[in-house]
Amino acid sequence: MQTATQYTLENLGEDAGTARLALSGHLTLAHIGPLEHDLRQIAGPIGTIDLKDVEEIDTVGAYVVCRIAREHDSDITGASPAAERLLAAVRGLDEGGDIRAPRSPVWERVPAALGEKIYGARRGVSGVVGFFGQILIGGASVLRHPRRFPVKALVHQMELVGVSALPIIGLMSFLIGIVIAQQGSVQLQQFGAESLTVNLVGRITLRELGVLMTAIMVAGRSGSAFAAQIGTMKLTEEIDAMRTIGISPIEVLVIPRILAATFMMLLLGFYASVMAIIGGAVVGDATLGIPFITFLLRIQEVVPTHDLWVGLIKAPVFGLIVALAGCYHGMQVEGNSEEIGRRTTMAVVSAIFAVIVIDAFFAVFFTEIGWG
Repeated sequence: MQTATQYTLENLGEDAGTARLALSGHLTLAHIGPLEHDLRQIAGPIGTIDLKDVEEIDTVGAYVVCRIAREHDSDITGASPAAERLLAAVRGLDEGGDIRAPRSPVWERVPAALGEKIYGARRGVSGVVGFFGQILIGGASVLRHPRRFPVKALVHQMELVGVSALPIIGLMSFLIGIVIAQQGSVQLQQFGAESLTVNLVGRITLRELGVLMTAIMVAGRSGSAFAAQIGTMKLTEEIDAMRTIGISPIEVLVIPRILAATFMMLLLGFYASVMAIIGGAVVGDATLGIPFITFLLRIQEVVPTHDLWVGLIKAPVFGLIVALAGCYHGMQVEGNSEEIGRRTTMAVVSAIFAVIVIDAFFAVFFTEIGWG
């Protein structure tokens, strides 16, 4: 079968030392394969590449012509205006150059990038405020019409956020309690104060680590699930369909998840603190000679009641932040499935960052009011 692309190599004489390569036919992806193989076998110099008999050329054909011209230092003649534009477009790529616009100096790029980040943060803040306003409006609507509230969805989310998380959070907190007690006792033994391990485990788990580690776990587990679930519904236009038939996505999807995370975070934070204390009591019984029951009774004596209240106050706030981040980023998904992964990652990162920042503000606040 004869190919639709042909070439003729005409020798211009020994004095010139070069040849004229005339191409004809269709220089397209479908026909240029055999021709490209033959052109690679030409060893002698080519002075001119003539394209006047080429009927059709695409990007692949233009790239092959430009590469042959570069290898033999040839001139390209006879190209039609359309072929000339295509050759000019691929010539920079063929030469290994950067066909993008030249980069501006670093003293211009850095302020510009910083400005874009600040502008993006401003848009993000306004988006979060607007989303929170939609939640308030949805909550007010549910209060006016209580029968519209999806109780089954709330119970289902409470099961997913709270009950299903008990094993992993319990194990994590138990191991954290063991680590705190073991490492703390090693340091306190240098001062003969290993009995203060009870104080260390009780106060640090009830005030800080119990609720903080639980919030981080819930962010990675439930916050990401919120973003992925709502994002998938947004991408498949289920949310648009809900709006079309008169159902508010905020009332049906967002509010149940926020209430479930806020309420269950309160219970999970307390549960995590208890499991951490039990882990510390196991270490105390095994290595410090403090009986298990004595360790637990000492917790009641050495840990102030306000330490418990500090953890219980912070827990629902952290749950609210995690749920808001997950639902907000889920509602922002648009375009393609890659956006779901990006928004899910952003939900987890922003939730953990916000939780740690708020925890720092809580630490300062409780210290100022005498609960330090």
